[in-house]
Amino acid sequence: MRILHTADIHLGQIIYQNYERRDEHDHYFKQLKKWCLQYQPDALVVSGDLFDIQQPSAATKACFNQYFAEIHRSCPSMKIIMTAGNHDSASRIQADHVIWDMAQTVLIGTSPAYDAQEGWEQKYIIKLPTGYVVALPYMAGDRQEQWQHLLHCVETDNIAHLPVVMMAHTAVAGLDLKGHDFEIGTLKTLSIDQLGEGYDYLALGHIHKPQTIGHQEDAMTEEVTYPAPVVRYSGSALHVSCDESYPHTVSLVDIDKHGGLVHIKQLRIDQLRHFYILPEDQDCYTDAEAAIADIKQWAETHRSGYIRLKMDYQVALPSNFNQMVYDVIDAYHDEIRYNPKLIWMGKPTAQEGDSNRPKIEIAELQQMKDPMHFIAQTIDNYPGLDLEELREAFEEVKLEMKRKDEN
Repeated sequence: MRILHTADIHLGQIIYQNYERRDEHDHYFKQLKKWCLQYQPDALVVSGDLFDIQQPSAATKACFNQYFAEIHRSCPSMKIIMTAGNHDSASRIQADHVIWDMAQTVLIGTSPAYDAQEGWEQKYIIKLPTGYVVALPYMAGDRQEQWQHLLHCVETDNIAHLPVVMMAHTAVAGLDLKGHDFEIGTLKTLSIDQLGEGYDYLALGHIHKPQTIGHQEDAMTEEVTYPAPVVRYSGSALHVSCDESYPHTVSLVDIDKHGGLVHIKQLRIDQLRHFYILPEDQDCYTDAEAAIADIKQWAETHRSGYIRLKMDYQVALPSNFNQMVYDVIDAYHDEIRYNPKLIWMGKPTAQEGDSNRPKIEIAELQQMKDPMHFIAQTIDNYPGLDLEELREAFEEVKLEMKRKDEN
């Protein structure tokens, strides 16, 4: 059985609140299409975070349709299997599945209910001529029994001992979080045991660094072979920060038989724009004018990329410093892009109040629709706050917005 494994595409992302990444996604999908044609996998699996936000624009949805329709037309016999991540709207993904079924494409948005009725398993098990794919989207809470039940169903049916792939969008113990900087919130991890037994390859999404759990020393090795089972993050399609300094890849996976050997080839993604931390030749800038002069010189040499600046904590920056940077890069017509959030060097590592930051799982934060839900969980951080008074104020705002919509 052969699969191409990718995840965390984040279509429609607006980075640094200013820059669209449509051309970068175009560049990524050209490579993905080329690999599908070259390697002819039995399935292309995309393990969550198809979109960057839960309500993507019509233009972003059109791009999604165009990208995957082109891949299907290029490889009509290849199954495409996509699941929702924590950035996606589960119900919106699920709503389109009937149409996509006609194009050899499986969309799975909603997770099984805790009290799912008999026969619920069939929706999440895709049987191919060469093996099985158990496809699960992002799921909150402990679902160990459901994970294992699905794998037992496959085991019962798999009399030919075909390979078994399982998809999930979650964080597992032992992962390398490099590139994920959570300023608020935490990342809840599951143990490998909680995901059940019986798969040969667990195709994970959610973490952006390509890695095989338990084999971190091989994270950047181009080709490796392990005995099943193997648990792997393919990594994200695009870099999303300067901290993601590692290569990003798509995983080409070959499994000889159930319980056999898993061969992984990393196909390195060529990024249209790279991320840079300036200055490149010293610890940090100690003077605003020197920083601007260096940015001008860097821009003339590179002419493309994302930049973020390291600044000495003692520097007194002019109030229009960010505008000075934008004035420099404006001549490059959006090819040079600036992250205005500076990296302060020499700043005390522990700031007052850091220890009191709310501890909420980051995926839960991303799915919150009601600000009162967040405030209720972090009320201890706001002494003197009248929760009921605030709730009433939010209700008034909701009513006013409803009145405006009706008019």
